[in-house]
Amino acid sequence: MINDKCKKCKRIGEKLFLKGEKCYTPKCALTAGAGFKKRGQFRGRRKTVSEYGIQLKEKQKVKFLYGLREKQFRNYIIAAQKKTGSDTSKKLLEFLESRLDNVVFRLGFAESRNKARQIVSHGHIIVNGRKTDIPSFAVKLKDKISIRPQSASSGAFSNLDDKLKKYNPPAWLNLDKNKKEGEAIINPSGEADIESVLDSIIGFYSR
Repeated sequence: MINDKCKKCKRIGEKLFLKGEKCYTPKCALTAGAGFKKRGQFRGRRKTVSEYGIQLKEKQKVKFLYGLREKQFRNYIIAAQKKTGSDTSKKLLEFLESRLDNVVFRLGFAESRNKARQIVSHGHIIVNGRKTDIPSFAVKLKDKISIRPQSASSGAFSNLDDKLKKYNPPAWLNLDKNKKEGEAIINPSGEADIESVLDSIIGFYSR
């Protein structure tokens, strides 16, 4: 059976998940040589994708990457649009990247956002000294994000020291690898391919 992640990847036509989420196996429907063709590459006339279709695809892609439901994503867009005097797409990106599950992922404490979401939900993360188990918690500048001492030896963080030695977080985060503690030092930024489609996604919701 095709699992939920495979369905999402096939719907978009590209890989949306990371190696840590076991999305790069020979059985993957989008892996070269797996016996499948990417979405839109079937026999017959190639269907022309409309602007609406492109916007819909990009919206779905960003939702899947951040693990958001439609209502959550829409609420972020509405909140970004209400921020007068600021770039809406830039503000939207800040909202997405500031989620606690995303920050835990960006700090290298988890191999994927999905695993980071589980780590947060299970109470393994503390913010400014207090346990926080809400993945959507908005991390602010100078907030201290660290692993709960009681959880440090759990299987969720196995071999973390070795992993962090080779890992460097994005420039907007500062990471103390010895303390396993991080903080946001400037406003968040994301991957260039995500930033480039946010204007289009906002346009989709403005129809």
